[in-house]
Amino acid sequence: MDWVPIAFGTFKVVALCVAMFFAIKWHYDQGKKGDRKALLRSIAKMSALLILAAIIVAIVTFALVRWLGLDMSY
Repeated sequence: MDWVPIAFGTFKVVALCVAMFFAIKWHYDQGKKGDRKALLRSIAKMSALLILAAIIVAIVTFALVRWLGLDMSY
């Protein structure tokens, strides 16, 4: 049973490294062949979407905390 975390941890690290390599390679190739303005528009759209999603999650979280009556003071 002592080998399970080592084996699964090693597999996880290797899988993440391979996925990162191919993700970086794909993005690099897309940047070389694509239009610079379209790339910047896409980055701006994704950034705005990420910020909007974070704001929505924060609002839902605070609404849920208030609805449940949890104390958020420290």
